[in-house]
Amino acid sequence: MQEARVSIIGGSGLYQLDGLTKVREARIKTPFGDTSDAIILGQIEGVNVAFLPRHGIGHRISPSELPSKANIYALKSLGVEYIIAISTVGSLKEKIKPMDIVIPDQIIDRTFLRPDTFFGNGIVGHVAFADPYCPALSDVLYDSARKIGIRVHDGGICMVMEGPQFSTRAESELYRSWGADVILMTALPEAKLAREAEICYGMMAIVTDYDCWNEVSETVTVEMVVNNLKKSLVTAKKVLRHAIANLPEKRACVCGHALENAIITTHELIPDKVKQDLNIIIGKYIK
Repeated sequence: MQEARVSIIGGSGLYQLDGLTKVREARIKTPFGDTSDAIILGQIEGVNVAFLPRHGIGHRISPSELPSKANIYALKSLGVEYIIAISTVGSLKEKIKPMDIVIPDQIIDRTFLRPDTFFGNGIVGHVAFADPYCPALSDVLYDSARKIGIRVHDGGICMVMEGPQFSTRAESELYRSWGADVILMTALPEAKLAREAEICYGMMAIVTDYDCWNEVSETVTVEMVVNNLKKSLVTAKKVLRHAIANLPEKRACVCGHALENAIITTHELIPDKVKQDLNIIIGKYIK
């Protein structure tokens, strides 16, 4: 039974989702531990939705400590086909201003502490990740933002850093020289795990500041990030409602069959426990 078709993963400042009807709470046990917090199930515009606060209620979990494997596994177990991730980001380009929204299409990975695959322990899978964000879902998010009247950028490169500290000026200038558009501390491994779980993953990146490269602007502080985020969330929630109501009835992207030719381990050699733990992810390919 599909309990939710769409999931919203809320980032910094977004710990609950307004406008849900038929609300109930789910706490799902996974082979990878507990999720960031309880998952809130409900409906928006008649669509079954699951909301998960990425950092937990009250922002208790650091980016490096996020239980991303448990989060994505739990959403997969609910039948989720689309994940809309909400993240706060710093701008690395003058034209991308605080309060803008970016719908990114690429990622540069600068993380190094985070488990980022469901594979291992006796099973090997190599999943294509050339386009880390689902193009179909990203198009819906971009079109929705335009129709709501928000200043939005179609595409962009996300620099995902480890954190929890913000960048040095030298690092910020390096990332700019690589062509990155925005910088944040999440998105990975979420996007990689969602692709392995054959879930479409798209992001609405809310720009809260210029990263420290811009010496004309104020130095980035938590207070600045939170204040700008609060101003942006009202319109961001309108975009979410519009996007959820306008998702395709059927998925035609590659996300839904990303594992089709990815698992290369001889099936008979995959440990039974691994088959059991990953059944909701690999079950249609491995019997």
